[in-house]
Amino acid sequence: MSENESAYVVFVWTSSGYELRERNGEPPALGSQVEEDGRMLVVSKIGASPLPGDHRTCVFLEGPARS
Repeated sequence: MSENESAYVVFVWTSSGYELRERNGEPPALGSQVEEDGRMLVVSKIGASPLPGDHRTCVFLEGPARS
């Protein structure tokens, strides 16, 4: 990945618990809806990556999104 590219990690809510995934691009805003695995989830928190030495942002997704 070049210095010009942005990346973040995401905690995705699933029925069996959370999964940590990597994503490229700018992280979504707090409160926005994101599609993961065919489901609409909500960005509930934005924080630091839980991985040691990782300076990327971590986005926490919970769901399902409510209309």
